[in-house]
Amino acid sequence: MLHRIARHDALAPDAAPFPGARPSAVLVTLIDGPLGAEVLLTRRSMLLTNHKGEISFPGGRVDEGETYEDTALREAHEEVGLRPEAVDIVGRLDPLATVVSMSYIVPVVACLSALPGLLPCSPEVDRVLWVPLAELTRHDTYREERWGTPPLDRPVHFFELDDETVWGATAHILRQLLAIVL
Repeated sequence: MLHRIARHDALAPDAAPFPGARPSAVLVTLIDGPLGAEVLLTRRSMLLTNHKGEISFPGGRVDEGETYEDTALREAHEEVGLRPEAVDIVGRLDPLATVVSMSYIVPVVACLSALPGLLPCSPEVDRVLWVPLAELTRHDTYREERWGTPPLDRPVHFFELDDETVWGATAHILRQLLAIVL
């Protein structure tokens, strides 16, 4: 599975597709669990101004002088206590732009060899989740909707977990991850 991600030729993240987009990175962390591969997700705090209560990957804005990998590792450490030295970077998925948050997001994929004890370490996060990829591929979990007016409409992806809904950029990234590894 990881070799497929490592071989994936991600689109170059050099330029955002619209003016004002801010470079960002997220860490897509995988680990072997009892039901197969699992992915690390977080639930954003209800106290935040933007995207409150939404399921996301650890991540944030790129600081001056950082690579996308540096940013993803720093943010995961700040948000859930994931030590950067415990992580093996595997590769990248294709970048995506979000107009609502003015972000240009580069998903950095990593793996862990052992399950760390992760907890919310930032006021931005109120829950840490390990979600089996098998749960994301159940027939009753995924759906796609079309939002907007043709010809400018676009697909919006949803994963209905047992107690959370994943949608937006996070669901878009999960969909690409699943398409590559499965």
